[in-house]
Amino acid sequence: MSLDFKFAPDDFGGFFRDETFRDTFTYRNSDPRRFPFPFDRDDYMYAVNLEPHMPGRKGTAFEHMLDVDEHYIAEMIDRAKVLAEDPLRCQSLPHMTLAGWDTLELIMEAKARDYPQWFSLTRDGNRWHWVNRPLGIEQSFTFLDESTLPYPPFEYIMRQTQGDWTLQDERDGTLWMDAGIATSQADWSVDFDVGMNFHEWHAPVPLAHEKGVFDRALKFLLKLQHGAPVRRFNWTMTVNPLLDTAPETYHKWGPMRTTLTQENMGQKMHLRVELQSLYRLPRSNAIAFDIRCYLCSFEQIVTVPKWARRLHRVIRDLPEELATYKGFIRNRDAMVEWLSKCDDGAPTSPGWFPDD
Repeated sequence: MSLDFKFAPDDFGGFFRDETFRDTFTYRNSDPRRFPFPFDRDDYMYAVNLEPHMPGRKGTAFEHMLDVDEHYIAEMIDRAKVLAEDPLRCQSLPHMTLAGWDTLELIMEAKARDYPQWFSLTRDGNRWHWVNRPLGIEQSFTFLDESTLPYPPFEYIMRQTQGDWTLQDERDGTLWMDAGIATSQADWSVDFDVGMNFHEWHAPVPLAHEKGVFDRALKFLLKLQHGAPVRRFNWTMTVNPLLDTAPETYHKWGPMRTTLTQENMGQKMHLRVELQSLYRLPRSNAIAFDIRCYLCSFEQIVTVPKWARRLHRVIRDLPEELATYKGFIRNRDAMVEWLSKCDDGAPTSPGWFPDD
């Protein structure tokens, strides 16, 4: 598999093919109301906020267990470019191979079940046949036999899957990040974090440790059962619609933070939401952590007036430590000024807003 994908015919299902997350930045959402707006109230504090990962309303990002949307092809092209430039963005320690096969099975089954027009999986014992029509991939292989795939199982399926993923091995009463891929991450590094335990890789998060958030989260996750996945939201801000905001490429995207003005704020500043879901894997007993990134520009967010009001209040009142950790402290006042023009002072009620 390379950058030379054999794409499906032009009349094959609603994917953006000319979209880019770098250079010319042609990323767009055809319907901003599909964006998973993350705030259920007018203020925000870091919390576990886990809920069952259940199918949701039709036409939303929650309709299926794994969301395959209009950005699928463009995101896979961007992922292939990142991996070509830096293969260490995908790593798996030797003892995680079985967890990689578990993850491959989880994703192939979900996509073939929920998107049969785009993906299919047929099995005859351990002889499997996988078809990915959007990327023009057709692969026969033997399940659990790594030599029958062009890449190790985890990397193979990650090259066809939106979102960053990590695999946590459970031992010594905690979780260890022993495999992962990150090409659309919010300023963290697989190469740095691989081999760390749960508290080590969460160490940079302010305030949450003193409130015991991660102690409670770990206790919950260690009890996670196969077949009962959970999900949560996380979020930050990104100047320009960049998927790849890794520490390794900070020299490319970091200076973009200095380019914001009141005139270009709506176009350039993007709310970056991570829909994070966790699955207990059946054979390895590892936990798969899916970090699916969604982007939406301020100018698209404010087309939903209730989102505009809430986003203004969240950013305005966010504790300084969190604004610093999330990387937008230098631009917060400018963001608040721009968003304040969209806040008419109308009261809001707790809960996620339905689309109008």
